[in-house]
Amino acid sequence: MEENTPNTEAESAPEGAAVEDLTLGQAGDTAGAAVETAAAPAARREINYIHGEAAKKYGWWWGTGRRKSAVARVRVRPGTGVFKINGREVDEYFTELRDRAYATAALQVTEMLGKMDVQVNMHGGGYAGQAGAVLLGVARALRTYDCTLEDVLRENGYMTRDSRRVERKKYGQRGARRRFQFSKR
Repeated sequence: MEENTPNTEAESAPEGAAVEDLTLGQAGDTAGAAVETAAAPAARREINYIHGEAAKKYGWWWGTGRRKSAVARVRVRPGTGVFKINGREVDEYFTELRDRAYATAALQVTEMLGKMDVQVNMHGGGYAGQAGAVLLGVARALRTYDCTLEDVLRENGYMTRDSRRVERKKYGQRGARRRFQFSKR
């Protein structure tokens, strides 16, 4: 009878707890690891399903957005709806209504606009590129916060990175496609 009793905490814990221990790198001995890994994919989906794996970095969920040469490192957490970019309010940072609406579009479509605090560290690019980078970063951060939002974000095209960049100038030409004026003689 004593041979069938579990030897480690991971084996005696319920399935979800064993998987949490495994994801945090605290698995028991090798005999218990085989039991944990068999149940790991299903239970790991349950853990990720609601609020990401956990807010790993001091209660924030992170996402990185890029557009043209702009990079936005975005942090979100449940709160009062404060949206700051480089320490300034979003209305102050983006003066154009178009850029402001584009930066907050992911929050509006998921109905999280007044419910999440957003902090963005932004560098590079111009206003349009920065607004696109913030959009992608917020969408990725919301996906790590709640996986059920991914379908809505993907349907609206907010999870896809826009890979268009400025085409390089070619030698022997005035620009990327523009040629010098042709002179017949």
